[in-house]
Amino acid sequence: MNSNALGNEVVIAIMGATGAGKSTFINLLAGTDFGVGAGLKSCTKGIEVSPPFISGGRRVTLVDTPGFDDTNLSDTEVLTMIALFLSQAYENGRLLSGVIFLHRISDFRVSGVTRRNFGLFRNLCGDENLNHVVIATNMWGQVSQEVGEAREMELASEDMFFKPALAGGAQMVRHDSSLQSAHDILQSLIDNPPTTLRIQRELVLEGKDITETAAGLELDQELVAAGKKHREHLARVQQDMTAAMMAKDVQSKRELEQVRSELLSHMRKNEEERTNLSSQYAREKEEMDAQLASLKASLEAESNARQQGERALADARRSQENTAAEYRANREMLNRQIADLQRQHQNSRQRNGLMNILIPAVTFLAKFL
Repeated sequence: MNSNALGNEVVIAIMGATGAGKSTFINLLAGTDFGVGAGLKSCTKGIEVSPPFISGGRRVTLVDTPGFDDTNLSDTEVLTMIALFLSQAYENGRLLSGVIFLHRISDFRVSGVTRRNFGLFRNLCGDENLNHVVIATNMWGQVSQEVGEAREMELASEDMFFKPALAGGAQMVRHDSSLQSAHDILQSLIDNPPTTLRIQRELVLEGKDITETAAGLELDQELVAAGKKHREHLARVQQDMTAAMMAKDVQSKRELEQVRSELLSHMRKNEEERTNLSSQYAREKEEMDAQLASLKASLEAESNARQQGERALADARRSQENTAAEYRANREMLNRQIADLQRQHQNSRQRNGLMNILIPAVTFLAKFL
């Protein structure tokens, strides 16, 4: 398989939690208009790819990905989308030169959601590819310099945050929201040779099921842990409901029944995610493969039609050129014939002119004979 066929082309993925500024970062660089959320609701509903643009003399394409805390998609749907895109990209020879993980320095603390996002991110990439990773902290304008630097130090020095990734070769830089800052971040990645991410190797080269990949296994462990917490919470709610019934506290019982109903719904959804990850990936991969095959067939038909049109145009041009050459030859022959006739006519006029002079003289002389 050939990596990016044109050595001048660079593909970089942008990842991070919902609201980390991924779409804003891409819009700034590529001049696109990807959706940007003003609140907690995510605007990135799937994978979006920017049009190519020039940075540092290279033709760069950026890939916008949803976060694993996306408000419109479950974590299994997000993993399925990212895994499908990356596996198809690999199969079509489009490897990444790097990945940028955006993190808000404005966050009061690094939440469990952010740590989970970064954990899944590392499993998607693989520690062997950390030298192709840039962690870019942004939204510095929302905190004081002192607070921002203190949080930056904590992120870089704590094992539960970014320290292990930095030790493995990742870089951590600041993004000040300017266009120059964004281009500077790209410059640290665009000269990297394209690399194969861990999940690409697992899915395509090793033929693993998505549930057997490092990211799939981690997500499953998190779903198991979430299910355990839900069951423990449900047990406490049921105990409280029993107490409320004994105390004939109707209002508390009604409120607890609502909590219990929501917990059971979360538990069902959680179990469905665990069960459906493998089948969902297989189903969507089959659909994507069919769409790609259809697109390829359409492109081939379009190419064949274009080639036929080009051949017909070439034939028409040749025919026109032949007709023009024949016309020129006929015209030259006609011009020669006209020139010959003109010469013959001139000679004839000269002979007739001499006779016109001689006849009167002869007539005059004849009178004396």
